[in-house]
Amino acid sequence: MSEQKSPEKVMNRWIVVIGAILIQLCLGAIYAWSAFTGKLNADPYNFSKTQTQVVFSVGLVTFAVVMALIAGRWQKKVGPRKVALAGGVILGLGYIIGGLSGTSFAGILIGVGILGGAGIGLGYVCPIAALVKWFPDKKGLITGLAVAGFGFGALIWIKLTSGFAFGEIGGVKLDLTPGWHGLYGMEWTVNNVFTLYGILFAVLVGLGAMVMVNPPEGWSPAGWHPSATKAATAGGVDFTEKQMIRTPQFWVLFLTFTAGAMAGLMVIGIIGLFGKDQLTAAGAIEAGKIAVVTGTAWGFFGSLLNGVGRIVWGSFSDKLGRKNAIVLMSALQGVMMILFYFIGGNEWGLYIGAAVIGFNFGGNFALFPAATADLFGNKNVGTNYPWVFMAYGVGGVVGPILGGAMGDAKAWMWAFIPAGIACLAVALLAMTLKPPKHHEIAAA
Repeated sequence: MSEQKSPEKVMNRWIVVIGAILIQLCLGAIYAWSAFTGKLNADPYNFSKTQTQVVFSVGLVTFAVVMALIAGRWQKKVGPRKVALAGGVILGLGYIIGGLSGTSFAGILIGVGILGGAGIGLGYVCPIAALVKWFPDKKGLITGLAVAGFGFGALIWIKLTSGFAFGEIGGVKLDLTPGWHGLYGMEWTVNNVFTLYGILFAVLVGLGAMVMVNPPEGWSPAGWHPSATKAATAGGVDFTEKQMIRTPQFWVLFLTFTAGAMAGLMVIGIIGLFGKDQLTAAGAIEAGKIAVVTGTAWGFFGSLLNGVGRIVWGSFSDKLGRKNAIVLMSALQGVMMILFYFIGGNEWGLYIGAAVIGFNFGGNFALFPAATADLFGNKNVGTNYPWVFMAYGVGGVVGPILGGAMGDAKAWMWAFIPAGIACLAVALLAMTLKPPKHHEIAAA
């Protein structure tokens, strides 16, 4: 009598979610950049507004390029664990170099911008590629959860940078703990914080990487069977990178993501500088409170809603449909970007604008990986999505540098209005999005 082979034991897929969130919490530190811009704009650094945004933009571009050219293919060969671990080490090293660079623009650019961006690019795709395979039944929700850590990470790191002293919000005092000043008898500078963060990033991303594994070949969730009618739009048709790039659907996704990234990243990079200028001009808030208000605008409202938006938009798209969600999100962002210029000189206008922009910006990171899997297949999402994500790099150059340049020129309107119009235009473009036809698949 032959012995019956026992079924292969498979790890609990929610453990991978926990590891993914831990990794993304650290990678989201790039969105804490606005907490440093004011200090870098002053003594002893004296960076211009444009210079502060160059560091941010270089980090964003390096993030996107490394993800597309290296991380996607590398994780497909060796698995997500090794690539995520390498990302954590390089990210940590970059921030430590930034911390040791003193007031050198080049040193901070290389450390935080180039090496930091490269580390994020290596680590970012690994949770998404793994979780789409573990959760084919909940792609929108799970990618939202996975990347929510990136948005919430900004909240944590911004408040750690300035201390957990929220100040007053609408007259209500929300001081939780002392800030960094004088902590353990030490005056914490930008360089000190960079060094500390570098150590934390390397350790925490390394821990999350330990559970970044793919499910066994051919595995699927118990009781899940995709219907034949949804095969073409539920990751049932697998495109290679070259095949995907030759389809019009790819370019619709790319342009739509570019506009959404440009708008959100511009606000993240310059909100501290923009808020300071607008609130000072309005004269409605004491000079000493302006830094607290601008820090709270993104550090609390924007970052919190950025994380929430990833989950809400992802879950919403599972029910409403990916195309409809992308169209609605882009249109709302366009309207808010235009309004933000006019309401940014008011404390609550700054809070509301940051919250809505953060909420919609976060949705990009749930909707576009899920749409990539829907249209071009689950199997190759780890190599395909990085090419869609290159749009983030384009937006990361145009948005922050446009914002910084217009800030130096004292012409903020010409940063926000064009960004809003671009979002409205791609909302119309996204309405044309449809699954590839069988003849298009053959042609590709």
